[in-house]
Amino acid sequence: MRNHASVHRALLSTAAIGAAVLALAACGSSDDDSDTAASTGAATAASTAAADSGGGGEAQKVAVLLPDTQSSVRWETADRPLLQAAFDAAGVPVEIHNAQGDKSAQQQQAEQAITNGAKILLLTNLDSGSGAAIQNLAAAKGVKVIDYDRLTLNGKADYYVSFDNVKVGELQGQGLVDCLEAAGVEKPNVAVLNGSPDDNNATLFAQGYNSVIDPKFESGEWVEVADQSVPDWDNQQALTIYEQMLQKADNKIDGVLAANDGLANSVVSAQKARKLDPIPVTGQDATLQGLQNILVGDQCMTVYKAIKAEAEAAAQLAIALSKGEEPPAGLVNGESDDGQRQVPSVLLTPVAVTKDNIADTVLADDFVKRDELCAGKFAKACEEAGI
Repeated sequence: MRNHASVHRALLSTAAIGAAVLALAACGSSDDDSDTAASTGAATAASTAAADSGGGGEAQKVAVLLPDTQSSVRWETADRPLLQAAFDAAGVPVEIHNAQGDKSAQQQQAEQAITNGAKILLLTNLDSGSGAAIQNLAAAKGVKVIDYDRLTLNGKADYYVSFDNVKVGELQGQGLVDCLEAAGVEKPNVAVLNGSPDDNNATLFAQGYNSVIDPKFESGEWVEVADQSVPDWDNQQALTIYEQMLQKADNKIDGVLAANDGLANSVVSAQKARKLDPIPVTGQDATLQGLQNILVGDQCMTVYKAIKAEAEAAAQLAIALSKGEEPPAGLVNGESDDGQRQVPSVLLTPVAVTKDNIADTVLADDFVKRDELCAGKFAKACEEAGI
């Protein structure tokens, strides 16, 4: 039995999230594409509020502590510039650090930031143990902490900003169901590549997709041939793990629930190395590589989490705290259980992405550029997909 985390969520519906956040900017949307509209609206509202925020006197310093570049390139290519721009626009002093996977380094960065006068930490932990240590230090120094993207279990975060991560997993699970049905595979052999066992998000993703795929295994409709977590979301380890799965299954794997695009690409690489046909593989993060794999049929879906909306919502919250203000009305829309208490949370809505809606989601939001997506050998695939 896989580990299912309990999470208490007082989430608004997608439309309600969009309405609540958009109300901050005194505007609204009645688009049919409510998921994308909600994310886009959140980003616009956060950016506007960041630029216009002015009360509360001189802003206190914010320190952003990012985790690595190994789990995802997003931390440097997307989060850092988005956060920097939002704080600059609001005139809030900020320092941004990346621990590059080193827990001791992140602890030192936190200590130095507090010594340098930071009064708010925006933290993406490397695991809950090291994250809680940083939060204990911050609390002792009177420094507020916002958990960013990853919730710190048994910590002392004042707020949490992320996506509905159980929903992310549900989208992945349903995506694999849809892709296997479309492929016409009867009683498929399915493997599961979970994320890092010490990342609470990975636990929440698994809670979501297990709720969809466990009934398939229990009924005998699917056969579970392997289920393993990938330490530190390490793609090279994922490749080794999946190669071992293939070896044990005599290459007879018909679909893979991969917890993010990096793990999915490890599956794709192993399939190609053995000259096996593409199979349905899920993903997450809507990375350029993942989207290109989808275009050419090597991956069946990914999950788009609008990083711009997440970064700007986090910045908006940190800006309010830095100026001694309450969070803007409607921004905090739920609670998340960290194991000992309910943490006030900003929970945004993820969107499933397939070849059919790439243009309407990640391209429409300018999350990726068409020129990059359709470069070189992917030009033909884009043309065939109507992109």
